[in-house]
Amino acid sequence: MVELNQITYIGHATLLLEMDGVRLLTDPLLRDSVLHLQRRSISVKKSLYHNIDAVLISHLHLDHFDIPSLRLIGRETYLIVPAGVADLLHQRGFSNIKEMRSGDTARVGALTIVATHAKHDSRHPPFYPSTDCLGYLIKGSQKVYFPGDTDLFPGMVDMADDLDVALLPVWGWGPNLGPGHMNPQRAAEALTLLRPRIAIPIHWGTFYPRWLGWLRANLMIEPPQLFLQYAAKLMPDVDIHILTPGSSLPLS
Repeated sequence: MVELNQITYIGHATLLLEMDGVRLLTDPLLRDSVLHLQRRSISVKKSLYHNIDAVLISHLHLDHFDIPSLRLIGRETYLIVPAGVADLLHQRGFSNIKEMRSGDTARVGALTIVATHAKHDSRHPPFYPSTDCLGYLIKGSQKVYFPGDTDLFPGMVDMADDLDVALLPVWGWGPNLGPGHMNPQRAAEALTLLRPRIAIPIHWGTFYPRWLGWLRANLMIEPPQLFLQYAAKLMPDVDIHILTPGSSLPLS
């Protein structure tokens, strides 16, 4: 049987990577409402988070680390998390946890997961442990970089060895973008370091503060288009694929 290799952009920083017979989920945020944020894209289909082999958690900000979403996936699911998070998860009933620091590796089926540095504010919610922010380099028949939340940093060049896909955040969840994030131009500049074959803009078009209604609604659709324009000038050989939440890209 031919194995399906594809990436599905579920929304925000949540992606389903199916590669070499393994199903990985990144930073799952599966609910329609989280604190002050309301999902403005389609609801998440349950089939997208069934039979998950591992979940990658980049950091503990609540739009990336959502305990109710992890419970939907299942308490026995293999969770790969920043060092210092295991005790918190054990207290909430999760049992299959691998802590990682930048440079550490883990195996999931045929895939190797390498934790990478992320340049992001590591302050955490009250009563949560202090942890580093991570990205992940996923190595199998394809090499995929998921940076979590990060700004541009020189060490990105270390991921550029035959990188197939870069999943690059291009915005956030509101009208402003704080430090430790990439806007469309910064994400395009990251391409000059990473040099991937394919780039997919993420972290856009999904959540917005509920009390703002549709104020500045252009921010729900413009960031990936601006990224495409900047990328065309800086790295025209990179194949840019804009996936709307819920859509997929097959990987050859």
